[in-house]
Amino acid sequence: MSNKPVKSVLITDLDNTLFDWFDIWCATFIPMLDKVVELSGISREILIKEIRPVHREHGTAEYAFLLEELPSLQAKYGSRENIMEALNPAIHLARSNRINHMKLFLGVYDTLAELRCRRVRVIAYTESKEWYTKYRLQRLGLDFFIERVYSPKDHQEVPIDDASRTKLHFKNTQFMHTPIDEFKPNPKLLLDIVNEIGVNKEDCVYIGDSEIKDIDMASDAGVTSIFAKYGVGHFEERPDDYNLLRDVTHWTDEEVAREKDLKEQGIRHKADFSIDNFSEILDIIDFQRPKR
Repeated sequence: MSNKPVKSVLITDLDNTLFDWFDIWCATFIPMLDKVVELSGISREILIKEIRPVHREHGTAEYAFLLEELPSLQAKYGSRENIMEALNPAIHLARSNRINHMKLFLGVYDTLAELRCRRVRVIAYTESKEWYTKYRLQRLGLDFFIERVYSPKDHQEVPIDDASRTKLHFKNTQFMHTPIDEFKPNPKLLLDIVNEIGVNKEDCVYIGDSEIKDIDMASDAGVTSIFAKYGVGHFEERPDDYNLLRDVTHWTDEEVAREKDLKEQGIRHKADFSIDNFSEILDIIDFQRPKR
């Protein structure tokens, strides 16, 4: 008889757990920034200083309409249309790089397919905005693998109408919103998700790449936890890129202070399991179809 814990629900983080969000961001943002510097003649330092307030206003470091809201570019080119035309090579470079770098971690697709075959419920919980999350999941072909996604709401307003925006259609996945100003690690929010999908926490296992946020949250909620070790190495391997992300972060001063406090507190709980490849969840958990 197997000693593996029996579970029927996988709750998973998305960024840096199913795919390398940091690599996607770097491949998109850094070449675009460098190209804008080249085309506009405006220094990197000035642009970086202007970028963070825009990211903070919209609550994301992925804001798609960033360039047209930077004061120095507005002063140089005037209208939104002029900015888009003059900097089209930078925009095109960012978009093409995003597509080329948007890949699932090794083992993710096959493992999710196996869980689908077993009728295991897969729920996602992310702090990325709704539209960017939808774009990635559709591009990665995960519609029929993930039942629900919990994420913050999208931007209140964008400078284009809905008809002009990329169409995103899902036949299976439902998208739900997390409460405003609620962030990981919040065990109550995780338990609210568990209750909302109508299962017991003992039926669930949670996987994420942050020991401080994901693992501590799951442990405090009494949910079996898995630490995705493979999702954290790049921050140490690419310190300059990580520092740039911090320079243009959308976090408010309060959120930065909160993150600092969390790090100073350190890791409070050791994960129940740690893995080097997403597929290893099948080796340590006995995933079974939910009982009626």
